This record gives sequence, structure tokens and C-alpha cells, in this order.
Amino acid sequence: MITTVSSIVLVTQNKVNMTLLKVKRSAMNLGFIAFLISSFSLSVNAADVAAGKAKAEALCNACHGPNGNSQIPDIPSLAGMPPLSISNTLFYYREGNRKNPIMTPIAANLTNAEMKDVAAYYSSQKREVTYNTKPENIEAGAKLAQQYNCTQCHGPNLLGVQHIPRVAGQNHDYLLTQLKGFKAMTRADMDGNMSSAVSAIKLEDLVLISDYAAGMKSQ
Repeated sequence: MITTVSSIVLVTQNKVNMTLLKVKRSAMNLGFIAFLISSFSLSVNAADVAAGKAKAEALCNACHGPNGNSQIPDIPSLAGMPPLSISNTLFYYREGNRKNPIMTPIAANLTNAEMKDVAAYYSSQKREVTYNTKPENIEAGAKLAQQYNCTQCHGPNLLGVQHIPRVAGQNHDYLLTQLKGFKAMTRADMDGNMSSAVSAIKLEDLVLISDYAAGMKSQ
């Protein structure tokens, strides 16, 4: 009897957790839609790349590196990213959907226009890739990227599409940390697509995919 009651409680709690997760994602999506509307309204006036560069040099380059090419293994490079993927991320930090002790206070003071400027600047910069994929992982990594639909969402060369970030030439340690976070469901995930995508991928394959993507030198 006790076992039955415990099972009922567990199932009920799981249903509650899933409901709360859906509510949270709905709120995130509504907030993002509002941000997109704001961004489109700003598109009448093109992003100010010069202003974005000045803002990036003041706030971002110390961690994300000169021109957005990070020299710190667990901090992402931003050079060559789709601009919407950058402004999207900044928005989530500002609104508290993603949390980080460094990024949250920085994003908290940025306006939508400033986010767009910074994104336009970094998007215009050339990605510098120094990482070399292990030769034995190149073919296998390409197959896994196809098998698990990495290329379907992030683009055929993993350069990113609209709000979906570039992963080609991204820092290996950062990539692997994010993938592990999605698999453990500890990483913020707007629509659950990434968590779902990596849920069935073995850890050793996540390591291989990270090694493959980090060494991609497509510009």
C-alpha cells in the first residue's frame, strides 16, 4: 500500500514538474516574441556597428576576446555568429531566463537597440579557428552531425541560422559543456529542442561531435 501511494505521489509530482516546465517555456516564448517585435521595429534604422564595437570593447572583449574570438576555453567566441542568436542570448540573460554571475548583470543594463548593435558588430567579424579536430574523428563526426540533425538546425556547415547559433569553430570545452548541460537538462533551453535532441546521444558521441564541430574552419 505504501509503495502504491509513493508511486502515485511520484507520478503526480512528475506531471506537476512537466506542467511547470511548459508554463515556463510559454512565458519565455512570449517574452522572446515581444523582443522580436521590438527588434523588427528597430530594423527601420539599421544596427549601428560602430556603436556595437564600442559597447563590445567596453563590456565584452575581456572575456569573449578581440573581435569576438575567445581565448578562454569555456567562454564562447561570438565572431561570425548570426546576429539574432547573439541578441537573443543577451535578451534571455537580461530577462533572467538564463543566469550567469557575469553575463546577467552586464545584460541587465542593455537596451534592445544596444543588443542589436553588439550583435551586428560581432556578426561582422571573422571567426578565427585554431582548434584541430582529431583526424580519426572527422568522418565519424560528420556522420553524427547528420544523424542527430545538427546540420538540419545549425545549417549544413554548422554556421548557424537566424536565432540558432554557429557551432563551427566554437571553443571545444564550451561546446561540450553546453551539450552536457542540455543532456542533463540543467542548461536553459527555450523550446526544449536541444535537450530533446541530445537526450539519446551517448556521452562519448557528444565528445566526438564537439571535437568535430570545434575544428570546422568554414568562414
